[in-house]
Amino acid sequence: MSRYEYVIVGGGMIADAAARGIRELDADGAILVLGDEPDEPYTRPALSKLIWIDPTFTEDKVPLGTEATGAEIRTGITVESIDPAAKTVTAAGETIEYGALLLATGGSPKTLDLPAGDRVIYFRTFEDYRHLRELANDRPRVAVVGGSYIATEIAAALVQNECQVTLITPDSVLREKVLPPDLATRFQGWFENAGVEIVPDTRIVSGTADEDGVVLTTEGGARIEADVVVLGLGITPNTALAKAAGLAVEDGIVVDEHLRTSHPSVSAAGDVASYPDALLGRRRIEHVDLARKQGRAAGRAMVGDETPFAYTPYFYSMLFGHRYEAVGMLDSSLETVEAWVEPGVKGSVYYLDDGTVRGVLLWGNSSDAEPAARDGAREVLADPTAWSREQLAQRPLA
Repeated sequence: MSRYEYVIVGGGMIADAAARGIRELDADGAILVLGDEPDEPYTRPALSKLIWIDPTFTEDKVPLGTEATGAEIRTGITVESIDPAAKTVTAAGETIEYGALLLATGGSPKTLDLPAGDRVIYFRTFEDYRHLRELANDRPRVAVVGGSYIATEIAAALVQNECQVTLITPDSVLREKVLPPDLATRFQGWFENAGVEIVPDTRIVSGTADEDGVVLTTEGGARIEADVVVLGLGITPNTALAKAAGLAVEDGIVVDEHLRTSHPSVSAAGDVASYPDALLGRRRIEHVDLARKQGRAAGRAMVGDETPFAYTPYFYSMLFGHRYEAVGMLDSSLETVEAWVEPGVKGSVYYLDDGTVRGVLLWGNSSDAEPAARDGAREVLADPTAWSREQLAQRPLA
C-alpha cells in the first residue's frame, strides 16, 4: 500500500491552491492529487472570459503550474471510495493511505434530456473549451441555454468571435432575478447591441442532435434549431464519495470553520463545501475567489494550522468590457438601495432584508486591482443593521 502525507481528491483550482498552502508549512511532505479530468489544475474562469477576448492570453496560460509544488498529479483518475476510519482512498483499483485528505470534487453540470456530444456541450472544463473553440472557428449558429453567469459569459464570448448567437433564458429580462430592473435592462442591452438574439421566458426540456445540427424543444413544444448548443444550467455538487463514507452532507459536504468535515481526518473545500461564512452564515459558493482563498486555507489546515477560515469571498463577471462584482446575496426581490458615482455606470447596490444588508453589488468596479470596494462591502455586511438607507445611498463603493 502506498502512502502520502496529503491526498487531494479533485484536480481543479482548489487542488492547486491547497498544494501551495501545504508547501507554506511543510516543504517536504508527499502530496498526491487525484483528478478525474485529463488536464492538470487550471484556471477555470478564463475558459468563459479572458481566453476568448484577449489574444495574449493563450492556452498555455490556462494551466496553473501545480507541478512546481512537487505534488504528484494523476489525471483521468476516478476515485472509487474513501475510508476515513482506515484513512485510505481507493482509486483505479489501488488503495492509498493518507495522513490528511481533502475532498475538492467540485460539481457536475446539470443536464437536460439531451446527451452531450459533438454539437452539444455542457460547458465546464478545459476540454469543453477546446471542443467549443474548434466548433466556433466555423462561425456556427450557436444556441446558448440558460440565464446563469456561465451562460451569459459564453454567449458574450461567442458573439465576440463572430458566431451567430441565440441566448435562451427562462427570465423575461436577463439576470432579472439578481439585478434591479434598470440594471437588468442595461445588462440585456449589452447583448442585444452586440447582435445576440435573446429568447426570453423560455425553458428547454429536450433536444436531438445529428451531424446536421441540433433541434431543441421548449416547454411549450416549440422547436429551436442551431448548429451547436452550449448549456450553462448550473452545477450539482459532487458529494457521492462523502455520502458513501458517512460524512455529513447538506447541499454540499458540511465543514466547520477549519474546513474539516464530520470526520477529523477529512477536509473539504470549494464548490462542493458547505461552510460557515463569518459574515453571511452557512453557504456553498462556486466562484474563483473562494477557490483561491479556501484552497490555500484547506492546505494549511491539513498540515495543522488551526486558524479559522474567516474570509468572505466576492464574485465577478465580465462581459463586453463591463465588469460587475458582488459580496453576499443578490436577490432582486429584496429591497434595494442604490448609490452611484455615475448613474447606471459605476456605483453600488445594497440588498436589504427587513433593514438588514444581505448583499452588495459593485457595478463597474474595474478590476482585481481595486480591492477597496470589496473591503467596503464587507464592512457593511459585518454590521448589516448599522447603516440607514440614507447612509447607504451616500456610499458608492465601486
